[in-house]
Amino acid sequence: MSAEKWTPDHLQSAENRSLHLEQRRMQLLPVVDDLRRLAREMAAVVKEIDGIEGDIPGQAWMRARHVTKPLFKAADDIEQAIGDLGAFNTRYQRSYEELPQKRAEKRRRKALAKSGQPEAIESAPAGSGSPKKDEFEDVFDGLRQGA
Repeated sequence: MSAEKWTPDHLQSAENRSLHLEQRRMQLLPVVDDLRRLAREMAAVVKEIDGIEGDIPGQAWMRARHVTKPLFKAADDIEQAIGDLGAFNTRYQRSYEELPQKRAEKRRRKALAKSGQPEAIESAPAGSGSPKKDEFEDVFDGLRQGA
């Protein structure tokens, strides 16, 4: 897979998406490390540069930070891209692999409930259904007394 380009067709299987994510991670993490190293070294170099004539106190430090900030941001952005690739994998799995199965199960339970089969109630998720009336009566009792 490394010799050919990735296409949307490749990313439709879970194995290929995992492989793609791992390949990108292996490609990008060294770039992140190198950019961070370079940014730290550059920050150290520009902080050692004496102030320029006419600087106000702290201006040399602010200039050094201003100059190196894009290098640190580039490293952060690439690291964020790795996270975004992982988010794509998760979203694809939930939306296109798990959702059809959940909907099919819901249709099956609904069909069983319509036919009056007790299996539909047993297979329904816990907490579904309406609350009993006496569960809420005590909440409103105190309101009647003060009104």
